Amino acid sequence: MSGADTPEPFEGPDRPEHPDHPEEAGTGTPEGAAVPRIPMPRSSIEDTGEPLPDPPPPEPVVPLVLEHRVLKSLLGAWALAACSAEESAAVEDHLGDCGPCAQEALRLRDAVGLLHPEESLDLDPGLRTRVLESCLGRRPPRIPVPEWAVPYDAETARLDALLQDIGDSEWHAPVRLRWFEENGPVSRKTTVAGVIAHLLAVDGLVGLALGLDDPLGPDTKSPRDPSQRTEAYWRASYFPPTRAVRGPWREQTHEVIRTVSFAGGGSGRLPVPYGTVALPGPDPDSDAGADGVQKVELPLRDSMVDRAFECWIHAGDIADAVDYPYAPPAPRHLHRMIDLAARMLPGTLADRRRSGLAAPSRGLVAAGAPGRSLRLEIEGLGGGEWFIPLDSPAASASAEQEVAHVALDGVEFCRLAAGHVSPEEAAAGQDGDREAIRDVLFAAASLSRM
Repeated sequence: MSGADTPEPFEGPDRPEHPDHPEEAGTGTPEGAAVPRIPMPRSSIEDTGEPLPDPPPPEPVVPLVLEHRVLKSLLGAWALAACSAEESAAVEDHLGDCGPCAQEALRLRDAVGLLHPEESLDLDPGLRTRVLESCLGRRPPRIPVPEWAVPYDAETARLDALLQDIGDSEWHAPVRLRWFEENGPVSRKTTVAGVIAHLLAVDGLVGLALGLDDPLGPDTKSPRDPSQRTEAYWRASYFPPTRAVRGPWREQTHEVIRTVSFAGGGSGRLPVPYGTVALPGPDPDSDAGADGVQKVELPLRDSMVDRAFECWIHAGDIADAVDYPYAPPAPRHLHRMIDLAARMLPGTLADRRRSGLAAPSRGLVAAGAPGRSLRLEIEGLGGGEWFIPLDSPAASASAEQEVAHVALDGVEFCRLAAGHVSPEEAAAGQDGDREAIRDVLFAAASLSRM
């Protein structure tokens, strides 16, 4: 290269001048080399391999010299951990010498423990319901929810709060749906998302009765039987279902509550069909056709309680699968569920009798005439007494014709009606006709379905 191509040394006003550091002024660098403008990093003691110096010892806390009356006045603040380090040291030094103050300090510490009990960090599942009840009690809604629809509103809100708290992987946690058929338990394995899909499909029966869209699609031939609807939804949707099913289920519950609220209390008599059932023999008390097929339907006011019951039971299944605490419904809501099950028992007992699964009736009883009865006593939450006619669903039941008495806890009775407890395992107090007691307990388990 020619001399003209040789780069000129850096000159100008920005050139660093360090007369005190000749190595940075260029004297320590080869001739013509650029002077480094960024200083090299300083070496750390950790890079030298030498031992690190010991940290300085903490300064000792010197107790304050305070009078007895001042130290005694500080005991409350000390128990609440509100004293400074010096004050705490002074109080603790004093407690070793003063017996009365030591006893007072112990009493205050125990009191502080009662004020701040250890609690779970998980929110109470019933918190949302209590907050809503408090708000609505202070300012009632402009369009109130019918009383018979309140349990459904509360239980769907509780389940929605539970679903909000679970993680993505927990939506695929295994859940086993359990119910009772004839004389034995039946189960079906699914997932948390599959349970919500099941609730969405069956709640759609209520939505159809109210004129809402069917979650199974616009096909007018969609089944009305709850089990068939669930299987059809599972087949038609992405299987296994994912957490995406929560959105349609949540929207449908809101639409159902909104619609019945605008429709008013008179809509409670609207029939909700649940498919048909084939009767094995003639029944003078039923409205079955000549082909022996009887329509199964409930009035809307009872159907809403039925759906609230199913929502609570399946929410408990989900809570067990994800190891989450879940409390029973409010007592007044639980009472409605128990009352519906008790009113359905005579018809279910008659169906089992026609199928040969229950003992035959002791004799024909005219409609409205007194017949044998069983006294069903429900204890605890939502409790009460119901007289169940044993000979005919249309017969009257009273204490005068009582032949048996069964006592059950409210939650235990609901678990029996849900098929989660077998009749033999139900913890019931029993007295009277053993055959009648067995038939009623099995009829209660037969109320369950998928």
